[in-house]
Amino acid sequence: MMSWLARYIAENWMEIAGVVTTLAGIWLTTRRTLWCWPVILISDVIYLVVFFRAQLFSDALLQVFFLAFTLYGWYYWARGVREEGEVRVVKLGTRSMLIAVAAGAVGSVVLGELAKQVHAALPYLDATLASYSLVASWWQARKQIANWWLWIVVDLVYIGEYAYKDLWLTGLLYGLLVGLAVLGLRDWSRAARKTQTAF
Repeated sequence: MMSWLARYIAENWMEIAGVVTTLAGIWLTTRRTLWCWPVILISDVIYLVVFFRAQLFSDALLQVFFLAFTLYGWYYWARGVREEGEVRVVKLGTRSMLIAVAAGAVGSVVLGELAKQVHAALPYLDATLASYSLVASWWQARKQIANWWLWIVVDLVYIGEYAYKDLWLTGLLYGLLVGLAVLGLRDWSRAARKTQTAF
């Protein structure tokens, strides 16, 4: 038993580190603390390597965009804390939502075609999930509550994709991320209600 566990840890240590840092970063995000961003930054780098090795090229490319969004989110949230004293969440307008959903659809097609050209595993599914993950990340960086709804849907589909690719630990991670997204949705919605009643 111990030798199997030691061997598993030795062979999958990077994926394990990705799971731990992702869970920590998303939990900190639900709490609306700036510490979420450096932890998520570490997770982004780790999963860039994990996905590249698994030939999930859209997911690997997604991590590059996540790095940029993480740095932006860190800056944007820090500026908000300096100006307002806290991370204040906002509701997403209908026009912004429609533009983002359309951009996600276009991104799915473009990334899918690119992924197909490099013989990626599950090119269109992977591309669609990557594209809408970018939308969710943008909403998260902009402190919009709707990010949690989108993460719930995307993460549920990711579970199946990672199970298919034998990334069982990452599939389990995404199951836990669904739970954290539900928690984030609840906590951010409460924070928004408190802000509204304060004004």
